[in-house]
Amino acid sequence: MPPPFRPDRPRAVQLLAGAALLSGASVAQAQTLAAPVPAPQAAVAETVATGLEHPWAVAFLPEGRFLVTERPGRMRIVQADGRINPPLQGVPEVAAGGQGGMLDVITDSDYARNRTIYFCYAEPGPGRSNSTALARARLSNDGRSLEQLRVLFSQKPKYASSAHFGCRIVERKVGGKPDGTLFLTLGDRFSRRDDAQTLDNHHGKIVRVGKDGSIPKDNPFAGKPGALPDIWSYGHRNVQGATLAPDGRLWTHEHGPRGGDEINLPQPGRNYGWPVITYGKEYSGATIGRGLRIQVGMEQPLYYWDPSIAPSGMAFVTSERYPGWKGDLMVTALKFQYLARLQLKDGKVVAEHKLLPDVGQRLRDVRQGPDGWLYLVTDSSEGRLLRVKPR
Repeated sequence: MPPPFRPDRPRAVQLLAGAALLSGASVAQAQTLAAPVPAPQAAVAETVATGLEHPWAVAFLPEGRFLVTERPGRMRIVQADGRINPPLQGVPEVAAGGQGGMLDVITDSDYARNRTIYFCYAEPGPGRSNSTALARARLSNDGRSLEQLRVLFSQKPKYASSAHFGCRIVERKVGGKPDGTLFLTLGDRFSRRDDAQTLDNHHGKIVRVGKDGSIPKDNPFAGKPGALPDIWSYGHRNVQGATLAPDGRLWTHEHGPRGGDEINLPQPGRNYGWPVITYGKEYSGATIGRGLRIQVGMEQPLYYWDPSIAPSGMAFVTSERYPGWKGDLMVTALKFQYLARLQLKDGKVVAEHKLLPDVGQRLRDVRQGPDGWLYLVTDSSEGRLLRVKPR
């Protein structure tokens, strides 16, 4: 067996990064802004449905209906009038506990023809182990069950942890058309953070797989000895937000430790630094590793939050429903319970506005629906599905 493929991290490179900082050499740095500007009058939240148990994601079905996951291990259809259907039958067993359970869900771009959905969840393994899995299924014609269930990907190795599953799914598009592949974000499982810097495992990675579970031949590590061929990018902590920009690029955000939540534009084969570089600290306040923020060969985030907001969902506004918001990036905050509206210019964040601070629950997901409205789910035992309207 060839040795595991491990990126080279010589001490000389670390010294070079430090010297560049001391000398004022040109080194790309991350961007952050002052505290977000409160904008409580800019939007209101209309309740579509209540009584959901820790909903994690919302997808959209024909006739104004919604498909919602509940972290304890369920999926439900919510009718356009807010009525909540019984849980779907045929879902796989999930490892529900802590941050794990039934997590993200999306519909296929050709759902009107094939009724296919993709979802990810905490998959139980031997003993108390688990890992993130990606599956596909067909929603039955009567909307009561999942059929033809197939697991497309299972994170390796499985590990006994109730944290950092990642688990956002994005259907990739090239030239505005689906290319038959999916991105899936994966967490570092909290106690395995050093694994994020090696390519012989899936901890702290973003992977790209075919809709049939195959490995795309143009993946950056396909055919490289010791590297898992489904890896797209690495050096991530816990990516809980992912979406395609209007130009087709993948945008993600991930939870930092204490400070240092990041927005990244993951490129194939690139290393995003965790835990070697970070803008955060240990939860105790101690320095992580050598306390580096910059290292040669590791990517800087586009934007970061300090203090952390615990970001989860992520969506671009592309509709005309919200005057002045088209092209803005929306991010839900778990910790401070608000919706962040990030204004962009030339690919940079130029302003952040704090919306809906009075919802009173953690905001888990944000998606733009086919009707052009933004929809949220709140992470609570009495979770809600909300529609965002401009005031």
